[in-house]
This record gives sequence, C-alpha cells and structure tokens, in this order.
Amino acid sequence: MDLLVIIVASVAYYALLVYFFLMWGRFVLDLVQSFQRSWRPAGAVLFIAEVAYTVTDPPIKFFRRIIPPLRLGPVAFDFGWSIVMLLVIIAMFILNLVRYSA
Repeated sequence: MDLLVIIVASVAYYALLVYFFLMWGRFVLDLVQSFQRSWRPAGAVLFIAEVAYTVTDPPIKFFRRIIPPLRLGPVAFDFGWSIVMLLVIIAMFILNLVRYSA
C-alpha cells in the first residue's frame, strides 16, 4: 500500500512540477509582451506559448473572477497568477511530504 501511495504522490508531484515550469513560461511570455507589444511568438516558441496558455488559463481566469485585478490609477495588479503559483507550490510541498513519509 505504501508503494502505491509513493507512486501516486510522485506522479502528481512531477505533473505539478511540469505545471510549475509552464506557469513560469507564461510569466516570461507575458513579460516579453508587456515590454515589446509588437512581438508575436513563432515556430517552437509559438507551440510552447500555446501549450502554456492553454494549460494555465483556466485556473488563472477562475481566480481573476473571484479576486478581480486591483486598479490603482493606470496600473492594475492581477493576483490570479500569484494565487495559482502559490497553490501549486503548496501542493508540491505536501506531495513531497507524502512521498518521503510513506
């Protein structure tokens, strides 16, 4: 039984690790687009961008509906990405505890 728990926790941990890297990829893409508005991804970067946005959009949009961006003059602080990233990190930490305590 312990082996099954370790395997399931490990698979979930590595899936979240991939998601973690996709979140950072999305962050970099958003950062580049905010500094260079005319930049559009092409080739392999377009494929990576499509995967990153397709996978990360639903949870980010969900938290944007719950906590809308905070507007301070011309600047808007969006907490959707931060909340999703925090939850991913917490879930990875818990899965690591499960993996090594079983």
